[in-house]
Amino acid sequence: MLTRIDHIGIACFDLDATVEFYRATYGFEVFHTEVNEEQGVREAMLRINGTDDGGASYLQLLEPVDEESTVAKWLAKNGEGVHHIAFGTADIDGESEAIRDKGVRVLYDAPRTGSMGSRITFLHPKDCHGVLTELVTSASAAPHEGQAPDGA
Repeated sequence: MLTRIDHIGIACFDLDATVEFYRATYGFEVFHTEVNEEQGVREAMLRINGTDDGGASYLQLLEPVDEESTVAKWLAKNGEGVHHIAFGTADIDGESEAIRDKGVRVLYDAPRTGSMGSRITFLHPKDCHGVLTELVTSASAAPHEGQAPDGA
């Protein structure tokens, strides 16, 4: 079962300038940053709110660090803006299989590592009315930037 909007991914050319815009305009602060070498991006997660299932909703700002990454290619074609929407689930394996059984192409055979140690996969945008859709199972006890390992 999908339990929340986990995040909205926004592709940008300059991560630092985009973070500053969201901070100055809306008051959103960076919750976590990392470089995902596999996906060729530097990212910042801006926490928007907590959710009923104990998760949270974020804006994920993505700056390519590899000109061959899918985000770099997307930016070259589309410019800055909304890149994808991600839905949270407690069971990415089961949810991926159930969605695949409904005829939607799941882009990864097995989930990969995403932001903050999560497990992720994507659904083909042509099967989702033009929207690149990500499924996310959050890491249960992964510490976040500036947070002690016990979550304090």
